[in-house]
Amino acid sequence: MACILVIYHTQSGNTQKMAEAVAAGAASVKDTKVVLKKAKDATIEDLILCDGIAIGSPEYFGYMAGMIKDFFDRTYEPAKDKCEIFKKPYVMFISAGNDGRNTRDQIERICLGYSFKKVCESLIVRGLPDKESLKQCHEMGQTIAAGCDLGIY
Repeated sequence: MACILVIYHTQSGNTQKMAEAVAAGAASVKDTKVVLKKAKDATIEDLILCDGIAIGSPEYFGYMAGMIKDFFDRTYEPAKDKCEIFKKPYVMFISAGNDGRNTRDQIERICLGYSFKKVCESLIVRGLPDKESLKQCHEMGQTIAAGCDLGIY
């Protein structure tokens, strides 16, 4: 059974809607367990036990949410000596007020430090997530879950 960890931060609720759509997409894949957590509640154990991770952040001042950065800060030192962390597949979704590109770039740089493997292009939603963007989130969840379940990643 594949386990997908979906972490996110939200204040407006936009990123939460996206995270829930990603989680629903992952859960729609047979034999997939989904752990949906706010970044402040996610732990190194969650990271170790998952087969893939979906990261959701709002864009604040052209940067990721502080709670997403906090998750990375709290888990990096304990993770760096654990070979089961390396090469984990990841996807990313961003709720942007501007263009979201710097937020994406900063998270991608951190994911390189973890040696995570990006499995699809990041989804940047500018403004309120609409029906189409939530569908894309759902498909993103399906993509990472199916790949993990089949052992592709």
